[in-house]
Amino acid sequence: MADKVLKEKRKLFIHSMGEASLAMQDNPAMPTSSGSKGNVKLCSQEEAQRIWKEKPAEIYPIMVKSGRTRLALIICNEEFDTLPRRTGAEVDITGMTMLLQNLGYNVHVRKNLTASEMTTELAAFAHRPEHKTSDSTFLVFMSHGIREGICGKKYSEQVPDVLQLNAIFEMLNTRNCPSLKDKPKVIIIQACRGDNVSWRHPTKGSVFIIRLIEHIQEYACSCDVEEIFRKVRLSFEQPGGRVQMPTTERVTLTRCFYLFPGH
Repeated sequence: MADKVLKEKRKLFIHSMGEASLAMQDNPAMPTSSGSKGNVKLCSQEEAQRIWKEKPAEIYPIMVKSGRTRLALIICNEEFDTLPRRTGAEVDITGMTMLLQNLGYNVHVRKNLTASEMTTELAAFAHRPEHKTSDSTFLVFMSHGIREGICGKKYSEQVPDVLQLNAIFEMLNTRNCPSLKDKPKVIIIQACRGDNVSWRHPTKGSVFIIRLIEHIQEYACSCDVEEIFRKVRLSFEQPGGRVQMPTTERVTLTRCFYLFPGH
């Protein structure tokens, strides 16, 4: 198995409403996974009514399906001028694209960008008029990285081609992206920070993305996003050894973000 699996130094974040993150830590042993096939389980009308009845003031509202214009952005750098090719990244793109489409998002994919090009794409995305008639958004960034941020395709020790993490969050704040004010924003950043490592299979993709997709498919019908993150963390627990353990950081969500798939 060792010759078929790529160990990639990275740290992973999920960022919701500007301050909720889920980070992937170091793991010397690859967990098993069954893959990310299948569709998102739909939320029944009865289940949706139950959730709203139990905590009507604690849930971020969703817009009517027929009139909303949800957008999602995926930026993935797989090919680099000097850094190693991220073999298997295309699988993660396909999996996340299908997942977000099944959740009702119009997904835009951009590949192999410099830091400047990523900044331009993100700024353009933040100003998309569709956000005015959307209730939420997802952004996914996948690349090599360093402690300071995400590597562009031209990165080297001599060329600091890096998109700063703080710049991503700043471009999506209320001042720069007023159309998403008080609306859930989920930002998934998969990039190295320090010496943390994550497993990525050349034909199956990264274990973290696989697990994330599986858990959203299974639990979005009845759980809010933070609860799904907790279940993802739980899935990485293995007794008797160090494992790749996600952790939640900087949580300031004021309400529960339910995806209500099918609604």
